[in-house]
Amino acid sequence: MLDLAAELDRWTEEGREYAVATVVAVGGSAPRGPGAALAVDGAGTVIGSVSGGCVEGAVYELCRQALRTGDSVVERFGYSDDDAFAVGLTCGGTIDMLITPVGGQAPARTVLASALT
Repeated sequence: MLDLAAELDRWTEEGREYAVATVVAVGGSAPRGPGAALAVDGAGTVIGSVSGGCVEGAVYELCRQALRTGDSVVERFGYSDDDAFAVGLTCGGTIDMLITPVGGQAPARTVLASALT
């Protein structure tokens, strides 16, 4: 997540709303570990990566949904999950993802600013 902090700070300064997906847990084999993050802004711009490509499309859609609803969500992708298999998570592991919308007044903006100092 911190590898995205400078760009997210810029997005914040520009007044963009965005959603951040963060890998919060991994079981078994997975392409990226906890802390890996992907962000999507209101225009659909994407930065970062959470899975090396195998579930990126589904995570992108979850970020867009979080921007529309304003709700955070936790989603699990895994080999045995039909949806995850359909998007290509065939590495045999599981990935738990936290998707958080960051609106104009979101407390996460203060946390991000603190991370950069």
